[in-house]
Amino acid sequence: MSVAGSHVPKRDSAFGRWLHGFAGYKKYAALTLMFVPVVLYFSVFKYIPMAGIVIAFKNFKISQGIFGSAWCGFDNFSKAFRTATFGRSVTNTLTISGLKLLFGFPAPILLALMLNEVTHLRFKKTVQTISYLPHFLSWVVLAGMFQQLLSPNNGAVNAVLRDVFGVKESIYFLGSNDYFRGTLIATDLWKNVGWSSILYLATIAGIDPTLYEAATVDGATRWQCTRYITLPSLVSTIVIMLILNVGSIMDAGFDQVFNLYNSAVYKTGDIIDTYVYRYGLGEMKYSFATAVGLFKNVIAFILVVGTNLITRRISGEGIW
Repeated sequence: MSVAGSHVPKRDSAFGRWLHGFAGYKKYAALTLMFVPVVLYFSVFKYIPMAGIVIAFKNFKISQGIFGSAWCGFDNFSKAFRTATFGRSVTNTLTISGLKLLFGFPAPILLALMLNEVTHLRFKKTVQTISYLPHFLSWVVLAGMFQQLLSPNNGAVNAVLRDVFGVKESIYFLGSNDYFRGTLIATDLWKNVGWSSILYLATIAGIDPTLYEAATVDGATRWQCTRYITLPSLVSTIVIMLILNVGSIMDAGFDQVFNLYNSAVYKTGDIIDTYVYRYGLGEMKYSFATAVGLFKNVIAFILVVGTNLITRRISGEGIW
C-alpha cells in the first residue's frame, strides 16, 4: 500500500526485496561475517579454477598458456573414448563405487540402529570411539598398516588363515586381481562406517521419546519400535545421503586406491582418478587428462539430478 509523498519501496518490487534482504543481513551481521570464509573458499578453490576446463578443448602447451594454446574441439574426448585403458578405468570406477555403495551405505544405518539399542552407556561410548578413530587416519598411514597386515610373507592376516583355518597358500590381497577389489571394499568400510553413523545417530536422538513410550504402553516390542518409529524417522536422512552417495559414484576413492594399488592390479583397480593422475601429471598430457576429468564430472552431475528426481517421485523427499 503506497502513501502520497512516501518514498518507502514496495515489498514486491526488485529494490524492495533487495532492501528487505539487506536489512536481514544487517540484522544477522555476525552470522553473515562467519559465512564469508566459506564463500571465499569455494570462490578461490572451486569456481575460479573452473576456467581451466577450456584445456579439455585445446591442444594445451605450457609455453603458450591456457588461452594461447590452439583449439582442438572434441579431439581429446574422442581420443579418450578410443583408448582401451579409459574404458577399463570407467568400468573399474563404476564397479568399485557400486560395491562400496552396496555394502557401505547400509552399514552405518545398521550400526546406528544397533548402538541405539545399547543401554550400557560406557560400553556404547567405547564402541563409538573405537569405530570413529579410523576415520581420522589418512590413507597414507593406513596403506602402510594394511601392507604389513596383508603381506603374503609375514602378514598377520595370512598367518591367521594359515594357522587357524588351514589355508596352505598365502593370499596376495594387494597384488591379485581376484582379491584387490574385495580388499578395497573391506578397508573402506572399516575406515568410514563409524564416522558415517554419526548423522543417523543424531537423527535418532532427535526423535520424540514419547513416541517410544506410547508404543511400549501399547505392547510394541523393541523391533516393532525400530520398524515403525525409528526407521520412518530416518527416511529423510537416508534419502539425502543416498543422493549424495550416488552423486559421488564416479569417485571411487583416489586416496585409497592410489596408496594401495600397483601395476599388477591395474586390470581391476585402475579408476578414472588414478588414470587422470598418471596421464596428466605422469605423462604431462594435460588436455587429455582434463577431458577425462570433465567427462567424469558431467556424468556425476547427471547422476545427482537423476537420483534426486527418482527419489522425489518415490518418497517425496529430495535435496531440492
